[in-house]
Amino acid sequence: MKGKGEAHGAISVLNAIAGGLGCSLGVKLQVKAEVEIIEDNEIFVYMDGVEYTDRDLIATKIITRKTIDQIIGKKAGAIVRTRSDIPISRGLKSSSASSNAIILALLAATGKRLNNFEVLECGVQASLEAGVTITGAFDDACASFFGGYCITDNINMKLIRREEGPEGLKVVIYVPDQRFEKKNIDVEMLKKFKIYANEIFGITNNGKYFEALTLNGLLYSAALGFDPKIAIQAISNGAYAAGLSGTGPATVIICNKDNIQDICRSLSDFNGNILRTEINNDKAKMKVDD
Repeated sequence: MKGKGEAHGAISVLNAIAGGLGCSLGVKLQVKAEVEIIEDNEIFVYMDGVEYTDRDLIATKIITRKTIDQIIGKKAGAIVRTRSDIPISRGLKSSSASSNAIILALLAATGKRLNNFEVLECGVQASLEAGVTITGAFDDACASFFGGYCITDNINMKLIRREEGPEGLKVVIYVPDQRFEKKNIDVEMLKKFKIYANEIFGITNNGKYFEALTLNGLLYSAALGFDPKIAIQAISNGAYAAGLSGTGPATVIICNKDNIQDICRSLSDFNGNILRTEINNDKAKMKVDD
């Protein structure tokens, strides 16, 4: 039995670590997963498209195993193949997108059915067990799955509101060469910034997403020790919003097509890669292999 699943990446508007309330926005970076169910109880993972480590393979195996146990309910194994254009451990929701894509592929392969929020809950719990998220990243999972803006209560795993993202705008992502691992984050220190995160949530909940994204980036850059120079430079070159995504180290920039060239040129002095993409409003999907 084989099945396929596709899900998109996302960027942070409000990181939920400090206050428990979050918002992410879907972007057109993508993970495609193909899963074949096998009688052997082993999980075999093959990843393509982006650089990965042994730890990434282990995390994907854990996510797959937990998902199989929940969906199938009996001993089974799987061959998992993923192709992704989302850099790993950069704050671009690669884990949420991978979890969503794998779960949908498993559902397609087995003929089982889960509703949307059961898929999300399964992915969040599996990601927590794999150690690839701190809060469960429910906001990231929602934006990856539904697309658009997703405002969430991560503590209670509640989708407060989902809203279409603006069409026609460009998303520029500066991706440093180095990763930033979740294990290096002082969560208790970040929670001391809850009052400021809650202020940003108020801005987010009022629909001022660009302002929230920029302020969130400044807050978490300061707390985590990242230089906000790239975001500030992008704003000065006409970007609508710019800031650190997730716990970084990627910086995301939202702009229009008229100033994207100036913004990209301004990033040429920094060591790293520049990705160009767009806002995604499409839902994740699955397909039964022919």
